[in-house]
Amino acid sequence: MSLAEWLKNGWLIKHETSRQEISHLLNLIDRDLKDCRNVTLSCDWRFNIAFNAALQCAKTALAASGFPSAKGSHHYRVIYSLEHTIGADKKTIHKLDAFRKKRNASEYNHAGTVSAMELEEMIAAARALRASVEEWMRSNHPRLMAEQS
Repeated sequence: MSLAEWLKNGWLIKHETSRQEISHLLNLIDRDLKDCRNVTLSCDWRFNIAFNAALQCAKTALAASGFPSAKGSHHYRVIYSLEHTIGADKKTIHKLDAFRKKRNASEYNHAGTVSAMELEEMIAAARALRASVEEWMRSNHPRLMAEQS
């Protein structure tokens, strides 16, 4: 299924993004990648922050492609859109989806469910995704990237 089919199904909406919007999204990602390293916070909360960084990466790629996601299964669809935007492999997408489920459990059901190892895996995944999205943006949507000084 393509992003055009997702649009037809109402899972996405058309959107004209800007360099400024992309810059703001990248700044959110960078903030979250910094904040998730704050050792005074619980592993659960740091995991949630790192997950948000990964989610914002996927949202950035979708926005660059001209499609912010519509409401309804938002996190799920944004993660799975990575196949159609940056060409992420199924292993990466399934791992991010497992992190999504872990995040939901730690946020809504049980405190203390995230281990230090899971936290480090989430942070590493978010950092790798940030790098992949930036590389993809520079190759496919350079007009949306701020110039390097």
